[in-house]
Amino acid sequence: MAATEDHTSTEAQRSAYYVTTPIYYVNDRPHLGHAYTTVAGDVLTRWHRQRGENVWYLTGTDEHGQKIMRTADANGVTPQQWCDKLVEEEWKPLWQHLEIANDDFIRTTQKRHTDRVQEFVQDLFDKGEIYKGGYEGPYCVGCEEYKLPGELLPGATDDEKLCPVHKRPVEWLEEENYFFRLSAYGPKLLEFYAANPDFIQPASARNEVLRFVEQDLKDLSISRSTFNWGVPLPWDEKHVLYVWVDALQNYITAAGYGSDPERFAELWPASVHLVGKDILRFHAVIWPAMLMAAGLPLPKRVVANGWLMVGGEKMSKSNLTGISPTDLTSHFGVDAYRYYFLRAIPFGTDGSFSWEDFTARYTSELANDYGNLASRVAAMVGKYFDGALPAATAAGPAEQAVVDGLAKAVSEADRKIGEELDFAGGIAAIFEFVKLVNGYLTEQEPWKVAKDTSDEGQARLATILYTAAEALRATAVLLNPVMPSTSEKLWESLGAEASLGSLASQTIATVADWGRLPAGSTVVKGDILFPRLEEKPAS
Repeated sequence: MAATEDHTSTEAQRSAYYVTTPIYYVNDRPHLGHAYTTVAGDVLTRWHRQRGENVWYLTGTDEHGQKIMRTADANGVTPQQWCDKLVEEEWKPLWQHLEIANDDFIRTTQKRHTDRVQEFVQDLFDKGEIYKGGYEGPYCVGCEEYKLPGELLPGATDDEKLCPVHKRPVEWLEEENYFFRLSAYGPKLLEFYAANPDFIQPASARNEVLRFVEQDLKDLSISRSTFNWGVPLPWDEKHVLYVWVDALQNYITAAGYGSDPERFAELWPASVHLVGKDILRFHAVIWPAMLMAAGLPLPKRVVANGWLMVGGEKMSKSNLTGISPTDLTSHFGVDAYRYYFLRAIPFGTDGSFSWEDFTARYTSELANDYGNLASRVAAMVGKYFDGALPAATAAGPAEQAVVDGLAKAVSEADRKIGEELDFAGGIAAIFEFVKLVNGYLTEQEPWKVAKDTSDEGQARLATILYTAAEALRATAVLLNPVMPSTSEKLWESLGAEASLGSLASQTIATVADWGRLPAGSTVVKGDILFPRLEEKPAS
């Protein structure tokens, strides 16, 4: 469950692993694309918590700008009323439903944010980093972004030009603005990228940013004077701050910038900014330049994920391909939902959602490979040993192969998920271990061994079932960041709570230590982890 908004500085500790999602624009309800990034951040931070690290996970909402104002007007409410309704009735409830364990939720209309934003830009203005000028050019309200003429697509007429993201006509703006001297930071940014080659990931995203900056940066218009839904410039209240300059600062305002120096020192710089590839330039170019101008440290990594596609189009409300996550969780369940998108789509690449692929993976990987393994082991311990986990006294090469397989799975999953943000690869490594254990049971045939009532036969049966149960103990820990509810059910089924403590207290560093689940633990066959799917609901 998401935490409350206010936190004391004692809750974070120095060198915290600080992860952020984009703050999402509340012109409409959240869809699968928003949830994809947020679940990825949740799995990443849960993994680092499972490492025993101090973690801080931030998400939130972006609530200023022309698009919000127009949407509110169209719905007959004020912009603030619109934002309050969407945040409290749609965004926060969905994150709770998806078991997002964020430590903070920031809204850009909160005073804790707007006051610090004004202080930040006033400081840049006082330093001469901001000057007054005029702007004339194309603007996409959907992106809340000024566009370069070369980026635009042809429209229905010679004069009409379309946004390459939204495929809608851009507007021509002519107004007085204040500008940030972004052009002065091109060489500094290139020098920073060269010194920090892992700052932008994946490599394709890094290459895109390098090409963009190498073409020479233009100064950035940072204010609007034709509408008033935004943070007023402290030195000229006829202007409101450009929504992106306002929004980017959430990462520092939530971390205590200007209000809690101790907490800010503990959290900043961020360990990972997770962003969609369509907002990469804001995070990898504009945001670092602003921080340089302010004399603040830069984040350690900006990692761009790809787009979720439906029918070859980016999933969004504007092109009518937006799908609510609850459409899927009501059919597949929350844990399967969390599993599927990170397992099926390599993080950093575009990926297509398919109901058929989801169904196939649910049935094959979750229900058959994983759920059936847990059910079979619990049933056999119940049948042959009255639910009391037997001791392993006849281990041999087959059992050693399982022990070695676990060590390999832990090493690969920790590297891929915890360091490389390769969620698909990390989950695949864990499920290779699940398949190994299934193969072990198939080869050892405990149901046949059980017919041998000799002491030797019963010792062999006990060893086989202990090995399988201990493997499930480790699997529950490894999959806890991905599927927390299912892992908790398995943990309880194995009787691990009584002997090992809470699942949350288990660490990645000790998960491969073989023999942690003590003999005598009470193993019960609980509810089926992944029930058979009903028919696909009518669309």
